[in-house]
Amino acid sequence: MEVQQQRDYEVDWRFISLAVLNEDRVADWYTPEYRAGHVAGLECLRVADAVRLAHDNDAVGRLYAALGTAIHTEQRGAGYRDDVHAFVGAALLTAGLDPALADHCADESHDAHIRADTALALQRTGKGVGTPILTFHPGQSDENSFFGPVIASIPRGEEAVRLWDAIELIATTSGMAELKRSLRSRPSFD
Repeated sequence: MEVQQQRDYEVDWRFISLAVLNEDRVADWYTPEYRAGHVAGLECLRVADAVRLAHDNDAVGRLYAALGTAIHTEQRGAGYRDDVHAFVGAALLTAGLDPALADHCADESHDAHIRADTALALQRTGKGVGTPILTFHPGQSDENSFFGPVIASIPRGEEAVRLWDAIELIATTSGMAELKRSLRSRPSFD
C-alpha cells in the first residue's frame, strides 16, 4: 500500500485462502491451532467478499489495511481467532464500513468466489506458495505472478518504490522462475 500511494497505482484485491490451500494437508506442523487460524482467516475473507459485493475494490483495500494493522501492528492477532465476528466488526468500523457486514463471517455463500480466486492464484504461480501473490501487468503479454515478497520490515517512501520496481522487473523478465531465501530477522510492522 506504500507504493500504491507513491505511484497512484490501483490494486485489484483478490482473495487467497490458506484454509482452502491446506484443507487436505496432513503434517505434524499443521496443528488444530494452526488450522483454526486459517479458518478464522477464511471467515475474514468472507467479510471482505461481502464488502466487495456491497462496495468496491477501494473498500476491500481499507478493510485489508484495518485488519493488517490490528493483527500485525497492534499485535491483536489472537483476538481474531477468539471472536472473528467482533474482531472484523471493529476492523470494518476502522475502515469506515458498516460493522453489520461482520455477519458474513459465517456465510459460506462467499466460499465459491474465494475458492475461484485461490484457484486463479495457483494457476498463476503454481502450487507450493502462500500469500501474498502479486500479478504484474494483468492481461498483457508480459503478465507474470509471484508469491511474495515476504519482508521483515516495511520500506517507506523512495525505498519502497525502489523495492517495488526491482520486484516488478524480476517478475516480468521472461523465464524468471523463483528467488528465495529464509527469513533473516523477525518481522517489524512499524
